[in-house]
Amino acid sequence: MHAPTTFEPVITSLLETDLYKLTMLQPMLHAMPTNRAEYRFVCRNRSAFPLAELADAVQEQLDALCTLRHTDDELSYLGTLRFLKSDFIEFLRIFRFQRRFIQVSTIGETLCVTATGPQVHVMGFEIPVLAIVNELYFRRLAAVHGSDALLGEARRRLQAKIALLRTSAADMERMRHPFAFFDFGLRRRFSGAWQDEMVATLAAEVPQYFKGTSNVYLAKKYRLTPIGTMAHEYLQTFQAVGVQLKGFQKAALECWVQEYRGDLGVALTDVVGMDAFLADFDLYFAKLFDGLRHDSGDPVEWGEKALAHYARLRLDAHTKRLVFSDGLDIPTALRLHRHFADRAQTGFGIGTNLSNDTGLQPLNIVMKLVTCNGQPTAKLSDSPGKTLCDDQTFLAYLRQVFAKYD
Repeated sequence: MHAPTTFEPVITSLLETDLYKLTMLQPMLHAMPTNRAEYRFVCRNRSAFPLAELADAVQEQLDALCTLRHTDDELSYLGTLRFLKSDFIEFLRIFRFQRRFIQVSTIGETLCVTATGPQVHVMGFEIPVLAIVNELYFRRLAAVHGSDALLGEARRRLQAKIALLRTSAADMERMRHPFAFFDFGLRRRFSGAWQDEMVATLAAEVPQYFKGTSNVYLAKKYRLTPIGTMAHEYLQTFQAVGVQLKGFQKAALECWVQEYRGDLGVALTDVVGMDAFLADFDLYFAKLFDGLRHDSGDPVEWGEKALAHYARLRLDAHTKRLVFSDGLDIPTALRLHRHFADRAQTGFGIGTNLSNDTGLQPLNIVMKLVTCNGQPTAKLSDSPGKTLCDDQTFLAYLRQVFAKYD
């Protein structure tokens, strides 16, 4: 007879999510509460073993996730964030993930996870699903490679990053604008315990550079600034809500402006490519938003386009911020800071390289919006392999509308 296994939940608080899930949910709840949507899990790289083997464990973790509620203490904390409105906090008070809206299955060696239902109830599944799959996967690998050995390597690498920041201090201080980076690593972390340790270590050892985390739970725990505004799904949603397709970006940005009225002013640029975004990002929006976030394509080329755009609009780029968040590590962030920080404010969201740098190959997993209100949605990425859409007809039409060709 086998001894019973001890169940260890991956997610223990509904605050274990990225801030942008909450900041996108609020305008969606206010402006489009009847949307229905489908989100689908995808693994973009080869795993060490078939992810289908995790299906039963993922089911068990989702069962546990769907029992969680926000505590009064958590809601009080969220209420201190001035951009979250009181009616939204009350929605979160009664919110609970609904198990019937998410399904787990397998096709051969492929793990299939699909969340389908009211968008305000299913959009939040993305972050916990990715964290669950990652942690279950690396628990299995840790049993083979040794958890102590992997964590020891992660700690060694983290200390090397801290040492690099300290030795680069003189270079950073010569720039007009300071160096600031954030933890964006919840979705693909090695484990919740390691992300907690990593964030605590950075906050203690390099607080002059480490300025926050997207993980709301850890931001609360360590009194850090929670970081995040919008992700691709927010803009993609406007491809399916009754506005003309060519105007979906302007509609999304306008809805954001009306919701937050000056707060959370960093706009994501790569849903249909930087060139198409800048065509819509006119003087009105450029004045209202504090900056732009890069998430695909060459970051130097992207930043130069952003600065040229501000110059054409006769706006002082020193009052704007360029935020980089695409596959960064500390050396790349330092290089980009040297390139841009005499001309604009910068910020760097670093994910996997902080939260899952153990020497093992991380998973490249996503859970993306694929349909909304029965219509396809898509992202036309500036990076090969990031475009995601099942409907090739819609994809072709989107390319035509925005003159975007791969």
